[in-house]
Amino acid sequence: MGLTGNRTYVGFGLGAIQSGLFLHEAYQSGAFRRLVVAEVLPGVVSAVRSAGGKIEINIAHHDRIEQSSVNSIEVLDPALPDERQHLVDAVAEAGEIGTAIPSVDYYATDQPSSLHQILSAGLRKKVTIGGPQAVIYTAENNNHAAEILNDLVIGEIPSRYQPSVNERVCFLNTVIGKMSQVLTEPEEIQRGALSRITPDLERAFLVEAFNRILISKIQFDQPFDRGITTFIEKEHLLPFEEAKLYGHNAVHALGGYLGSFFGLHYMADVKAVPGMVDFLRRAFIEEAGQALISKYQHVDALFTAQGFETYVDDLLQRMMNPFLMDRIERVTRDPARKLGWNDRLIGTMRMVLNQGGQPVRFALGAAGALAALHQGSFSSDVLDELWGLDKPDEEQKVKIITMIEEGWNVLHRWRENQATDLVFDIA
Repeated sequence: MGLTGNRTYVGFGLGAIQSGLFLHEAYQSGAFRRLVVAEVLPGVVSAVRSAGGKIEINIAHHDRIEQSSVNSIEVLDPALPDERQHLVDAVAEAGEIGTAIPSVDYYATDQPSSLHQILSAGLRKKVTIGGPQAVIYTAENNNHAAEILNDLVIGEIPSRYQPSVNERVCFLNTVIGKMSQVLTEPEEIQRGALSRITPDLERAFLVEAFNRILISKIQFDQPFDRGITTFIEKEHLLPFEEAKLYGHNAVHALGGYLGSFFGLHYMADVKAVPGMVDFLRRAFIEEAGQALISKYQHVDALFTAQGFETYVDDLLQRMMNPFLMDRIERVTRDPARKLGWNDRLIGTMRMVLNQGGQPVRFALGAAGALAALHQGSFSSDVLDELWGLDKPDEEQKVKIITMIEEGWNVLHRWRENQATDLVFDIA
């Protein structure tokens, strides 16, 4: 392991996924000689440099937390002209590039330091100097991130150069089912005996050991030799992206909002509520799972009854891994986004309805998210406002709002009766 190879990897954003997945896998592979990362927070840049380019990562296994490090990272601030040029040069020589920033909304800005501008300049230079072909992994949790970034980057390149650039780059979507977080509370870091990212940063990366990451099929004329070999290419990635969003993410959110209702602090605590794990499992298999299987049954063995049950049982165990220290507060943050028309709760309800099912359990999760968003009260106006730009089908919208209101009434009965087992009486 280590920087013993002859390749260059370039990453954008030095968060938990960039560090605990892309950089860690690249470093462990032994295939790279350079790891270059763009980071916009000057404090993080200086801290990593003070540590000699070394960062620490905490990896949660099912029975322990393991510490691992990545060394010799070249971290650069794209806001500084000289360092921005170094990033452009690194892109030109890189064979693998990974974006792991908060959202696709940050791909393009009007600043010279914009990610899409740096990639455009680097890819043009790649053509000029005869640099290697490159794949760009997009990890922004958007089913069309690769297409969005591709359009932005190629759109910055004069049309006469675009064919040459397109021959040398392939933008890839990803399905990253690897749970991760950044811990900032000193008490939590100490309780978990976690290593901080660097000695000068009061925060720690904690990621699960899982690394079965799916990526789009690489479309070059000749086979492409990846340095990060653990990733698995799929000819058709969208079904797996939907399995993650409308399965993994949806059930995670459902468990989080129900856990919040019961006053739990960590996802691992869900196991202590009688019947709740079975409730989540039934939501996963009977609602989301049946819809996904109906929609994609001929795509892959995952979308069969046996394949999906295996997927569900593994994922539920991972979600409730106590060594992951996954806080309910983290899982339930940003309820407005999670209630989006196409996001994990409402999007799952819509998919289940479209496939002839009844998403009664996910309606409870949506009701919990609405309660968190609207200070504990039901409001269809809030949902109308959230979904306005999506112009939803009116009939389906009314049906979903009715189901969420029914879910809200169940939550209200729990509060009145203090009977936590009522949640598990849904037929």
